[in-house]
Amino acid sequence: MKKFLAIYMGGASSFEKSGWNNLNEQERKQREQAGMEGWQKWVQENEVSIVDLGTPLGKTKRISVQGIVDTKNELGAYTIVQAESHEAAAKIFENHPHFTIFPGESVEIMECLPLPEM
Repeated sequence: MKKFLAIYMGGASSFEKSGWNNLNEQERKQREQAGMEGWQKWVQENEVSIVDLGTPLGKTKRISVQGIVDTKNELGAYTIVQAESHEAAAKIFENHPHFTIFPGESVEIMECLPLPEM
């Protein structure tokens, strides 16, 4: 089995596009509850493929030859899964609550490649 890194994408524009910012508090809480239930269901359905459930991602710092600076991106969280192929890994995330219930934009899947020989 190959390993794949799934990055949950979404930023301020995702909240605008989804109408999330226009929900009243009660609607938002209901949507959050439905999202968490959907996420738990997704985890149960895919637990055999999940290597590391991951976590939400916090603030970002960029380090380069110019130094260290605060920056922003649209990376929201990560999960590591295993699958026979890139396509099979991607299918695990079809209709994921990240973008069907929550205001997330998408999930991007990348294969975790082996380190080159030294």
